[in-house]
Amino acid sequence: MKAATYALALGAALALTATAQAQDYRPKEKGLLMLNVRATAISPTADDAITTAAGTATGLHVDVGDDYKPSLGLSYFLTDHVAVEVIATTSQHTIKAQGPGVDVTVHKTWVLPPVVSLQYHFAPTAKVSPYVGAGVNYMLFHSGKDENGFTVKLKDGFGYALQAGVDVAVKGPWSANLDVKKVFFETDAKINAGALTSKVKLNPWVVSAGFGYKF
Repeated sequence: MKAATYALALGAALALTATAQAQDYRPKEKGLLMLNVRATAISPTADDAITTAAGTATGLHVDVGDDYKPSLGLSYFLTDHVAVEVIATTSQHTIKAQGPGVDVTVHKTWVLPPVVSLQYHFAPTAKVSPYVGAGVNYMLFHSGKDENGFTVKLKDGFGYALQAGVDVAVKGPWSANLDVKKVFFETDAKINAGALTSKVKLNPWVVSAGFGYKF
């Protein structure tokens, strides 16, 4: 999986950062705001069957491509350990129908997938501070473009997300961040006005690394 390779590379970079001596860093604490600016890989895991409107198998399945974009995350600490995070980014994905002897692009779409998470930070005063979280997201598909004579409609909706990450203090208010989310979301895809359909489990891995600033 491309996201796994991306995560390993980002983790290695973060490990090098963590070896640096952090002096006079600001710890996490109640009332603190932290802004993270990250490079993000969005890697859907969809591999769902395409059927006719009557439910007959076509031998085809859906493939949704990866994308790489910048993202922003803003966390507010309700206590020293508990924070609420909102992330924002937008990504573009190519949707294909694949099967024996078939590999055709049917649609390209932008997705706005904000996630709101409740996080628990295990060591808020430590230089290396891991955290976990869980939350909800909303998938909004926009600016879609049909391809190769197909028409595709995707249904917006809510999903949920699990999260794990680590902040590494650098100096003063600055920190390095590695964050991994697994988003669970299913959409109904209608192709050619419903002549073909698929329940697409996008379920993307969202792998990010970047730097944070504490206010």
